[in-house]
Amino acid sequence: MTEQHPTIKPQPGILDIALYVGGESKIAGSGSNKVTKLSSNENPYGASPKAIEAFKAASAELAIYPSTDHAELREAIGQVHGVDPARVICGAGSDEIIAFLCQVYAGVGDEVLYTEHGFAMYRISALAAGATPVKVAEDNRYTDVDTLLAACNEKTKLVFIANPNNPTGTMISSTEIARLAEGLPAQAILVLDGAYAEFVQNEAFDAGLALIEVRDNVVMTRTFSKIYGLGGLRIGWGYGPAHIIDALNRVRGPFNLSGAALAAAEVAVLDTGYTAKCVELNATWRGWLTEKLATLGLEIDESHGNFILVRFATPVLAEGCDAFLRTRGLIVRKVGGYGFPEGLRITIGDEIACRQVAQSVKDFLEGQGA
Repeated sequence: MTEQHPTIKPQPGILDIALYVGGESKIAGSGSNKVTKLSSNENPYGASPKAIEAFKAASAELAIYPSTDHAELREAIGQVHGVDPARVICGAGSDEIIAFLCQVYAGVGDEVLYTEHGFAMYRISALAAGATPVKVAEDNRYTDVDTLLAACNEKTKLVFIANPNNPTGTMISSTEIARLAEGLPAQAILVLDGAYAEFVQNEAFDAGLALIEVRDNVVMTRTFSKIYGLGGLRIGWGYGPAHIIDALNRVRGPFNLSGAALAAAEVAVLDTGYTAKCVELNATWRGWLTEKLATLGLEIDESHGNFILVRFATPVLAEGCDAFLRTRGLIVRKVGGYGFPEGLRITIGDEIACRQVAQSVKDFLEGQGA
């Protein structure tokens, strides 16, 4: 960190923020001809070909300011997800929606709750707003509603949970989500981070949409970075009660999304056939890889995302396996910063990548005498 200026000082909380570190994409000094990135939960099949064409077409209008109300994209989201377009807000990834929520509803003297293995941006956005982030224990890597409710008080303004969670891949039932929303203090908002909601294969799962329709204290965030393969365009959306969405739009910049991003996202969400294909492929290879690694004696919770959290016997083994995978051109994610020094989060790649990971982990463990 650079030396603090004696008189020019940022707002309280800003210098407590540790910079977010994304998944690596390169291996320094690697002799591997091909690097397979499995560290950022990206879609290995890429964006919908139709979305790519829409992005290319939008390049002809780069001199023109984009829409300020995102009406076409909100309509498309409403059509596919069965939500009211008027209560959809779009942002530069779901990260921006999270930041808006903290900016609007939390400040100095307020508390923002999140689970112990939750997404790093909850803490970062709370601190940026001057609020106090409060980390709440999970129950064997699952969100614990009773513990969250016990941590609430008159200072609690926001409660963030990801369902499914990252990096664990675990999720809790709609009944538990509803119980959490019902038990919150009157001034608190429950934020359901649904970045991985599309990967859940359960017809009863609606990511909290039904709950939002009957309550005034629940909001959802979603992203185009995962299943839709548009991580490079930074686009996400949120849905909630009209009074909350109205407040968020008052701090949203008028041109926070580019025209090309809006065009690609609109086509991507409407290409439901391509999305369904990606979901099925992810489920197939997630199950296959989980089974292969579990037979090696590794601990893996059932994942509902496009990744698995693999837990080794010791942090040393996890570090060693990560280094070994890199020699094979495979980049996964160390998750010590999320409370799992003994773990590696592995994005579910295509068939070739999954087979390479399974064989490489097996080779590593055999080399350790495991």
